[in-house]
Amino acid sequence: MSTSSRIYQSSLLGESYTFFQHPSGLPVYVFPKKMTTTYALFAVDFGSVDNALDAEGRELLPDGVAHFLEHKLFSNEDGSDSFERFSAFGADANAYTSHTRTVYLFSTTERFFDSLAELVRFVTHPYFTKETVEKEQGIIGEEIRMCRDNPYDRCYYNMMAGLYQSHPVRLDICGSHASIAQITDRVLYRAYEAFYKPENMALIICGDVDPNEVLSAVDANLPVYGKQTPVVRRTVSEAPHAWQSTVREKGQVAKPVFSIGVKDTDLPADPRARLKKDVGMAILNEMLFSQAGELYNKLYDSGMISPELSADYALTRDFAFNQISGESWEPEAVLDAIKAYIGEKQQGHLSESDFERCRRIEYAEYIKSFDSTEEIANTLLSFVFEDSELFSYADIVQSITLADVEALLHSVFRDEAYTLSIIEPQEEQMGDER
Repeated sequence: MSTSSRIYQSSLLGESYTFFQHPSGLPVYVFPKKMTTTYALFAVDFGSVDNALDAEGRELLPDGVAHFLEHKLFSNEDGSDSFERFSAFGADANAYTSHTRTVYLFSTTERFFDSLAELVRFVTHPYFTKETVEKEQGIIGEEIRMCRDNPYDRCYYNMMAGLYQSHPVRLDICGSHASIAQITDRVLYRAYEAFYKPENMALIICGDVDPNEVLSAVDANLPVYGKQTPVVRRTVSEAPHAWQSTVREKGQVAKPVFSIGVKDTDLPADPRARLKKDVGMAILNEMLFSQAGELYNKLYDSGMISPELSADYALTRDFAFNQISGESWEPEAVLDAIKAYIGEKQQGHLSESDFERCRRIEYAEYIKSFDSTEEIANTLLSFVFEDSELFSYADIVQSITLADVEALLHSVFRDEAYTLSIIEPQEEQMGDER
């Protein structure tokens, strides 16, 4: 089988990138950029929510297995560690696991192809033993403890547990002490074989490199794959309302931290429709919650919130939610004020001038992202795994209307969809802080 290719171009940005469909099924994307640093990532469409090996959920994986796999793949059969090899090549390597993906990456200013060969080799050659898995359980167990001690992490995960009744997105990406104790070398191999398939992965490179040389390096280091079976995913249905309205916990904070979650179960099946909704929510969050907005200034001037207030929307093919986070002595009052403000806007209309301002901000952020090889590669990845095209984002930002955004204001912000997660100070910490 031969390799097929396609070049995507943007006359607006003066940028282009090449897509190769490797005979193995692996998609390869090369974004030439004349910058000193070259950035590469090898990603798998496999995250913490993918905890079943069949569509019905009869064979479940232990929670945290995707993250455990990420840790263990750096250990090689000859006893070497790929982190050390990257360091010897002068590259800075890392990896992370999210709810929906696992990503292995490096950045470098020298010996790029040595590092690329290492990246492709270690991700495609798993090696696990009973002894090395047991050792890793202790390391990840410590990571879980650190996460539990981090009040901002706890606030986030408590919010997700409040929003979702049964969807695995409600669980810690690292798993729990009990779940990682169930992970064995056999479990890791089963998970690897189920999800680490070429067509379920993507290799993305951005930097001063030649696309055809990249393809040659992939050919030289990618193993030969036989016939692959399709990846199977379980779909977990959720009611549109939040599972719990409030979740409280005490932690090491001087002032209560909060995360307000808004559950969204309206998930467009069409990738372009999802992208349009994502753009619309980015603009709407800027209009409602930015420091230049009416609501923020009302909350801050009255002393209800600390200066930092953030709002982010997450949308995937499987789940979606909006998150508003900050610090306040009165988190419940903040939620009431947010609901009241949104209710007023739902009864009236959003400002056309405010919409245009926020749309320009979103457009400027998109343009700015092309100044960094790291941002380009990571942004491209988010489009690849959503079956969208990177340069189409500008078209959607330019074509979206105020009516589109107002429709989201009504459909997303529903009273029954809210969860308030609060991490309160320990009693002895309260003192006279207020």
